[in-house]
Amino acid sequence: MIAVTVNCVFERVASQKFANHILDFWMIMQPHPWLTVVALLVGAIAFGFTPLALAWIWAKLVSPQKPGPDKNATYECGLESKGDAWIQFGASYYLYAIIFLVFDVEAVFLLPFAVAFTGLSAGACIAMLVFLLLLVEGLIWAGQKGVLTWV
Repeated sequence: MIAVTVNCVFERVASQKFANHILDFWMIMQPHPWLTVVALLVGAIAFGFTPLALAWIWAKLVSPQKPGPDKNATYECGLESKGDAWIQFGASYYLYAIIFLVFDVEAVFLLPFAVAFTGLSAGACIAMLVFLLLLVEGLIWAGQKGVLTWV
């Protein structure tokens, strides 16, 4: 019985020493708090520059080199432009594009609402109703200002 007790004590001490070694190793090998941020930043930069570098290498290896006055012209094909390139551009196209984007983003917000409609509370439904009323008010305002008239 004494041998079993001594053996259990030795096992406990050995496992405690092993646990202390693991704890010491963890304290030494604990990464710096900014290591994750730096790793993600390096990954983001590599994600952006890798396709550019591959396209540049592909262009240098595969595409033929044909410099000349025609190849270096502003417009490689078609006719040379005559007159001033600066023309007055109607702002109505821009306003139509902005209104389209507003209502396109509205559809992005409405889709999850429509999918989860049966599980939402009354407060969520009221919030979506206020959102829709604000968009309808903006549409009425744009119509009254004459933004939606195509000229």
